[in-house]
Amino acid sequence: MGAIDRGEYRFQPEFSVIKQNGAIHVYHKGEFVEELKFEFKGSFPKHDQIEEIVDDYCDKREI
Repeated sequence: MGAIDRGEYRFQPEFSVIKQNGAIHVYHKGEFVEELKFEFKGSFPKHDQIEEIVDDYCDKREI
């Protein structure tokens, strides 16, 4: 699963199948901003789940 770009922001997901959790690292103009943690079930997070987290983040910040 690759990075998601929204304007000047980049969202880079990472996850652990063993721990069943992950994080989306948020970058603005190449600088780290914050980490959005999440949990999932199965062998990997669904793309829709990642998109929903990114969409929610962008909506709240009017990105």
